[in-house]
Amino acid sequence: MPSCHEVKIEMNYQEAVDYINEVPKFTQKASVEHTQILLKYLGNPEEGLKIIHVAGTNGKGSTCAYLNAMLMEGGYHVGLFTSPHLVSINERIMLDNVPVSDEVFLNAFLKAKEAWERAAKEENLDHPSYFELTFLLAMLIYKEAKVDYVVMETGLGGRLDATNAVREPIACAIASISRDHTEQLGDTITLIAKEKAGIIKKGIPCVYDASNPEAAVVMADTCKEVGAPGYGISPEMIVPVKTDLSGNVFEYTWPGEETRTLTVHSVGSYQMMNAALAFQTMQVLREMTGLADDVLLKGLEHTFWPGRMETLEEGVIVDGAHNEDGVARFTETVNALRGDRKVTLLFSAMADKHYKDMIRTLALEVKPDLVITTKVPGYRGEKADALAQRFIDNGLTNVMAVEDLPEAFETAKKMRDGGLLFIVGSLYLAGEIKCLTMKKN
Repeated sequence: MPSCHEVKIEMNYQEAVDYINEVPKFTQKASVEHTQILLKYLGNPEEGLKIIHVAGTNGKGSTCAYLNAMLMEGGYHVGLFTSPHLVSINERIMLDNVPVSDEVFLNAFLKAKEAWERAAKEENLDHPSYFELTFLLAMLIYKEAKVDYVVMETGLGGRLDATNAVREPIACAIASISRDHTEQLGDTITLIAKEKAGIIKKGIPCVYDASNPEAAVVMADTCKEVGAPGYGISPEMIVPVKTDLSGNVFEYTWPGEETRTLTVHSVGSYQMMNAALAFQTMQVLREMTGLADDVLLKGLEHTFWPGRMETLEEGVIVDGAHNEDGVARFTETVNALRGDRKVTLLFSAMADKHYKDMIRTLALEVKPDLVITTKVPGYRGEKADALAQRFIDNGLTNVMAVEDLPEAFETAKKMRDGGLLFIVGSLYLAGEIKCLTMKKN
């Protein structure tokens, strides 16, 4: 079991990554105060960075991608911190939409290692957690790169998240709230919303998805309590114009302002709210950024977010939906796009997820023509047979279990018979599929 006193003095990139991957086996989630102490030992690299802080159950990653693209369209040097990664850990720390190099990643790791070793000796501080460590590396890298803006996604929750160690963001955005990670965040929308609302700070504008009435009340009340300007976006402000396999065109109207027509090339219909959240956040920051509407609209149109309703090849779409609300939104999109085409699902899930509810929704509301279940490599992946049986229990008969993921993917592509193939159930599944397609290309 590694400890902070056993790390080699000299490490290469792969050794650093291997070490980070071992961290979950010997550390627990750290407190915000713990992260703030480590930041102090690093010289508080987060201070002076213009950070947009983004939370939410579903959609926060897409919202970050839209913000990143709009800022880059405006010519800014932007850091984007998100999780999880699909293929490489470097994807968590992007510079101008490119994963940081192995050399930059390693140099930051070595600096962070030296800092936490000092903190361990001087203050008996525990080792940083996996997520906390990647966050520390990101702050170091963005400070040294002298980025103009940082778009920063929370990990789990908000109030107790390592990213909440940032005391003075320039704005925060909160995407949709639904039931996920209920063991850590609570089992009601109100409790989960309170955790997410923990990133709202005095005087800092907060733009939030007001679709869910319970969550909207929490956001509005929190903004009022802490003295933060609040901007709730309700579904009535968004009017769809066109939704198809090329993306979404919709009209967005903030009360008292002119209607804008927004275009995004993400397929999911739910992406309209995520794009509106990002667009409104940039409206709030207009005085700071100086970016006009035409720049913002181009940024939205140029946004690409891998693994989220991403078309891998014609008729083959991968989506990282991995909880009940995400699958409900996925279902809406599939039913809007399918027409008279056959729908095949390639499905896998983590054993510790509420996949029974996800499968019930997919079986009853999508009614796919064929389902192929598979297993994501690793101990957390649920067995293909167990997943297949759940689909059968929900009334489907054309169900296959193919444990080996590459074989399952090839089988699904062959058997879709000119119809649509959707790959769904886990971000880890999306990542594995991305790896497979990259190897072939």
